[in-house]
This record gives sequence, structure tokens and C-alpha cells, in this order.
Amino acid sequence: MSEKILIAGGTGLLGMRLSEMLIDSGYEVAHLSRTPDKYARYKTFKWDIAAHQIDENAIRYADYIINLAGTNVAGEKWTASRKKEILDSRVQSTNLLCTYLDKTKHHVKGFLGSSAVGIYGNSGERLMLEESSYGSDFLAEVCKQWENAAWQIHNLNIRTVIFRIGIVLSNKGGALPQMAKPVSMLAGSPLGSGKQYMSWIHIDDLCRLFIKAIEDPQMQGVYNAVAPHPATNKELTRALAQAMDKPLVLPNVPAFGLKLMLGEMSEIILGGSRVSATKVLNTGFTFEFNYVQEAVESLYNKSS
Repeated sequence: MSEKILIAGGTGLLGMRLSEMLIDSGYEVAHLSRTPDKYARYKTFKWDIAAHQIDENAIRYADYIINLAGTNVAGEKWTASRKKEILDSRVQSTNLLCTYLDKTKHHVKGFLGSSAVGIYGNSGERLMLEESSYGSDFLAEVCKQWENAAWQIHNLNIRTVIFRIGIVLSNKGGALPQMAKPVSMLAGSPLGSGKQYMSWIHIDDLCRLFIKAIEDPQMQGVYNAVAPHPATNKELTRALAQAMDKPLVLPNVPAFGLKLMLGEMSEIILGGSRVSATKVLNTGFTFEFNYVQEAVESLYNKSS
């Protein structure tokens, strides 16, 4: 009998790739969706976060639940209502899963929650461990509340793993195509000082890490989901330019310009943290992509 994985947020960038890799590893996969489509690629159960409802069959179905649900942080400017949506979509989805796990008869063996390295705030040069102090900006506050919500599931005696995810490198979405666009148009340049650290992880390594957390009953608690060698914004931009065979021509994009364009959301780009992968490495997990150059090369190969 193959084990059944229920994913909330399964249609996002990470959810789609993880679903594929789980299927390839012999698991069954189902998604939670507000609008289940009977022609969807995966079995789909209905949930409605605003109405506080989940189809109880979803909870009964699952051996493991993975929660990737959450409004895109970089989607648009951070107005007050957008910030509320970013927070609520993460915390309320997790609370709802917790409520249903508490009241439904189920056989769930593990819950995998997501958080982000944004919890450390703009921590500069310091290497941040899972026990390090948290930031106090908006994203850090979101991450704290998100993790607190997920930890309630641990209190139901369900093994809980929370990944603090770095910048996910993929050529299908997320930060990288946004950074690649100006580079491809010969207008690539580092952002702000370019010295800010970007703790990153290749999307396939992240998916393999989620699968490891399902399969390794020793894994519990919080882990930084980042590659072992964080890169500065400048190094990442340079790696992209090399992989795409383009020069880096322009001077750095000034911080004040980014603040004007993006408002408070510029924190994502101008702030940064140097995050340690030691705890994940100590579980025996091996990264396929340890350095940003090889990760970017694999996604933007010159021959493609």
C-alpha cells in the first residue's frame, strides 16, 4: 500500500514539483483546493479557509499532510489589506488543519509545515541557526505566527516538522525568472549594496527534503531549508549572468529606487540573512546543489 500525502497549496510552484516527485517516489498525492476540479491531475478535496471548512474525507485519506498554503509574498505591493491576506492565508489555513485533525478520526503520522528564513529578519553577516534570535519586521512576525500555528499540531501528538525555506530557485517561477529577465536583456545588476545574503535552495533539493522528512521518523521540529552555501545578491546575479552567457553591465540598482518602487516589500530584496544548513546536514540529508553556480547552471543551461 503506498502512503497517501495530502498537500494544501499543491498548485503553487513548490506544490506542483513536490507532487511530481512524490508520485515518482511511489506515493499517492491529493490536493486541498477551494475549487476542486474533477479533471485535475490529482485527487482533490474541497476546503474553504474563510468558511472554516474542510471535507473530512481529506483528513481521513491522509497518512501525511503538507501545508504549503499562503498568498504570494512578492505578488504585489504591501498595502494593509495585502499584509493581512499574507498573514491570514498562512495562519488560518494551519489553524483550520489543526482544528480538523483534532476533531476527525484519522491516521495521520506526520505534519510538514512551511515557514521562511524571513523569521531571522535582516541579520546581515551573522550565521543564523534554528535557535538564533528572530527579526521584528513584518515577514518575521508572519513567520512567528505561522510556526506557532503549526506547532499546535505537534501538541495533538502528531510528528511535526517545520521548514524555514530560503529563496527557492526554479526557472518556472519565484525569484529567479524575475532576476533573469533584466540579465537576459543585458540590464542585469545587483540590487541595493549587492552584499546582502540570499539563503537559497534548489527546488528539487527542497522537494527531496520534504520527502526525507516523511521517511525519517527522527526528524521533528524546526529546520532551515537552505543550501549549505548562502550567496550574496551579487554572487547570485553573477551566477545567473554566467549561466545565461550574458554580461553584467549596469551599476547596482540603488536601494532608494527599490524602496520607491516596492515600498515595504523591498525588505525582501534589500534585507537578507545568512542561514545555516548544519541541522539538515546532520540528519544525513545530502544536497544535490551545494553552490549557487551549479544550481543556476542546472536551471539556465547555456545549451538550452
